[in-house]
Amino acid sequence: MTGPLAKYRALLAEARLSPDVAQAMAVEKLESLHNALGSYHPSQGASGWFGRFGFGQRTVRRLQWTPGDCESCEPKQGLYICGDVGRGKSMLMDLFFASVPVEAKRRVHFHAFMQEIHGEIHQWRREPVRKDDDNLIVHLARTIVKRSWLLCFDELQVTDIGDAMILGRLFQALFAEGVVVVVTSNRPPDELYKYGLQRDRFMPFIALIKQHLDILELNSEGDYRLGRKKGMQVYYTPLDGSSEDALGHCFDRLTDGKPPLAEQIHVQGRHWTVPRSADGVAWFTFGELCRATLGAADYLALATLYHTVVLSDVPRLSPADRDAAKRFVTLIDALYEHKVTLICSAAVPPQNLYDAGDGAFEFHRTVSRLMEMQSESYLQRQHLT
Repeated sequence: MTGPLAKYRALLAEARLSPDVAQAMAVEKLESLHNALGSYHPSQGASGWFGRFGFGQRTVRRLQWTPGDCESCEPKQGLYICGDVGRGKSMLMDLFFASVPVEAKRRVHFHAFMQEIHGEIHQWRREPVRKDDDNLIVHLARTIVKRSWLLCFDELQVTDIGDAMILGRLFQALFAEGVVVVVTSNRPPDELYKYGLQRDRFMPFIALIKQHLDILELNSEGDYRLGRKKGMQVYYTPLDGSSEDALGHCFDRLTDGKPPLAEQIHVQGRHWTVPRSADGVAWFTFGELCRATLGAADYLALATLYHTVVLSDVPRLSPADRDAAKRFVTLIDALYEHKVTLICSAAVPPQNLYDAGDGAFEFHRTVSRLMEMQSESYLQRQHLT
């Protein structure tokens, strides 16, 4: 099977990408890892006659991959690619994932993965027989490895104390099971959960990442995604079939046509759903985002996790819609402050969205921001996570 390096060079030849020294270095590392995985499998279970009856020691192979420029000669179990937003981290990981000759593989947004882990933990603790957490972590790790031993995590970031408290033990168990991990993140390992509560309990996770993964900083000069937004129309009116089609085209353009999936956002001990998402782009209707019981913390979490929000069916607002209008104002403030691209369809232009009645005056700043968020200068800004 063709590796990520050949696929990357093909994209350059087709002028779908521009030459980039940092990306070239990253894809060569991924090519090396791709080749090392051709003959690797984390063999599990006891071997020989005793193993048939469940006796004997479990045997686990570890990947013996040594990156060429790694400071240490210690073999690594994967790659951690970090850098600012838009540097092409996810794109490169997708090239690797699509080409690697492994069946037991999984690519998942890190936030979605942690939501699954919390669900498994909740289910475990509901069992009538009380079990200790050490057995829980081992159970989780072995369950994960049985399904997929090559794990590709996109956009690793840690903001929740619940995640921070279990990551060290979970990944220690995963590495012990022989998993291979590829990670993308906006932060280098030492800056993860930087000002979080009880960060000392999170430090073992950072140590594990630095011990088991090769760390590569992708310091390109430009955001490769910004070219896709150049000249893009982001506000469509009126609400009709052509506007909805245009939103779909924008979504496909920014996600390379990936099928949208539902994801969960975890905020202050509760969860809410992003109905459609892919590659850092989230899509909602106005009702899903502004008529639901969501608040500032929810919108800030959304603005942190996604570089683009597609919002369809924004109606003309009036005092009868005051609650939804307030949420819309809060949403726009959060998206604007984090430099999120907003692509929306609306019944009328921004200046006419809420132009009469109680609350119309307070809406003026939102109108101003909606106008600015359509400008080329705003669309070329870096998303703030």
